[in-house]
Amino acid sequence: MARSLNRVQLIGNLTRDPELRYTPSGTAVCSFSIATNRNWTTDTGEKKEEVEFHRIVAWNKLAELCSQFLTKGRKVYVEGRLTTRQWNAQDGTQKQTTEIIINDMILLDNRRNGEQEVVAAQEETEESVKPAKAKKAKETVEEEAPSQDSPSDEVAPDDIPF
Repeated sequence: MARSLNRVQLIGNLTRDPELRYTPSGTAVCSFSIATNRNWTTDTGEKKEEVEFHRIVAWNKLAELCSQFLTKGRKVYVEGRLTTRQWNAQDGTQKQTTEIIINDMILLDNRRNGEQEVVAAQEETEESVKPAKAKKAKETVEEEAPSQDSPSDEVAPDDIPF
């Protein structure tokens, strides 16, 4: 008997924020979409690009993690299996969709796009404030430190704790 394999691996960017829902029994389910790109050059030298959109579904703890960490635009690796569902719509027509039920997800970018901009702005602000803080701290130390000429710098033998 021959084996079969239903395995999907994708690397792409989220096209929308994940949507977290719970089934009536309390099981978490998260759905989102990923876009993958394919670039090639034709025989005539013309550059072409094709974009595919994939519906992704995660269940249980993975669903909650996806909802917490994923946002639109993030680059992600997902692995799972391909499945097709059919249902009857309210208007009586039969609908069908193909989804990827994932069992693994890895974030491939280190930050969200907006977060990168905020962190860069914070770093610029900190660098411009550092020289002013250093100058202020130096002035404070000089004010608090007694001058070396004062007699209070001398230590009496009775002041030594041992």
